Amino acid sequence: MAYSGEPILAEELLFRPAHSLIDQSLHSRLGATTTNGDGFGIGWYGEGPRPAMFKNIEPAWNDRNLREIAAQVRTSLFFAHVRASTGTEVQRTNCHPFRHGHWLWMHNGSLRGFREFKRDLMTAVEPALFADIEGSTDSEVLFFLALSFGLVDDPFGAVARAVGFVEDVGRAYEVEAPVQMTVATTDGTSMWFFRYSTERRSRSLFYSTDVAKVRALHPEVQALRLLGEEARFVVSEPLRDLPGEWNEVRESSAGVVRLGHDETRPFRPIAP
Repeated sequence: MAYSGEPILAEELLFRPAHSLIDQSLHSRLGATTTNGDGFGIGWYGEGPRPAMFKNIEPAWNDRNLREIAAQVRTSLFFAHVRASTGTEVQRTNCHPFRHGHWLWMHNGSLRGFREFKRDLMTAVEPALFADIEGSTDSEVLFFLALSFGLVDDPFGAVARAVGFVEDVGRAYEVEAPVQMTVATTDGTSMWFFRYSTERRSRSLFYSTDVAKVRALHPEVQALRLLGEEARFVVSEPLRDLPGEWNEVRESSAGVVRLGHDETRPFRPIAP
């Protein structure tokens, strides 16, 4: 789950919705697995440009510290992720979101064949960035490939080049459909999201409708009154079953959310 908008308490985002991310950690409806209990992480922006993070390998539904923190953190840009490992170790450094400088990154999905061609991907990471890779996941490597290919200056192009590079390496290893991803990333001001898979059967991803329109449709929903006019969500599963609130991100698409501007566009990998 990614949120951008007026400052709001994290608990209103994490725990209050009927199908909150905490509920999804136990009862996912659309994910590859029903239970996502291999750790969690949250990231948020407060004082200064560098985001804060809190991660744990405990299940999100069972972490009292998460409830304590969420009741005190008020932020205008918030990332949260619950993890189901696709093969790498259950450890804190493998929990999302990943951070570098003032950037955050979350990824659902996997890079098929990662164990076979991991070295090829790792050696493509810029030498100045390489030492900052902390964990062992394909998700973090994809982040650092995007950083190496220009994420800071051109997020859409950088992710397209990173995905194109992974697919090119995968073909060399005769791996079918190497990329499966939904991604959210932010620099603390804008928020970008991507939905793509080589086989064109990507994980689910949704973005929220303009709050004023949803309030007009559902004036009886108290929770909507807490959200400011600029509130926007990007989620793997809808947080509430409200007709008209959620829009599915189209297959092979990307988008950006920033103050006063939302945009979606087709997403195509750029081969090396």
